[in-house]
Amino acid sequence: MADLPIAAIDRLIRKAGAERVSEDAAVALSKILEDVAVDISKQAIELAKHAKRKTVTGEDIQLATKTMQ
Repeated sequence: MADLPIAAIDRLIRKAGAERVSEDAAVALSKILEDVAVDISKQAIELAKHAKRKTVTGEDIQLATKTMQ
C-alpha cells in the first residue's frame, strides 16, 4: 500500500467532481501519485546535485516537473 493517506486521495478525487469514490480507486490513484512524486523527486535531486547543493528547493521541484513533460 502507498504511503499517501487514502482519505486525502479520496478528497482529491471528490474535488475533481466525483460524487462517490471506491476505496480501490483511491488506492490506485495513491500508488500512481506516489510513483510520479518519486520520479519528480529523483529529477529534483539531480538538479540540486548539478547546482552543487544538498538541499532540494521548490525551484528544483518545479523545474523537474517541466523537464519530465
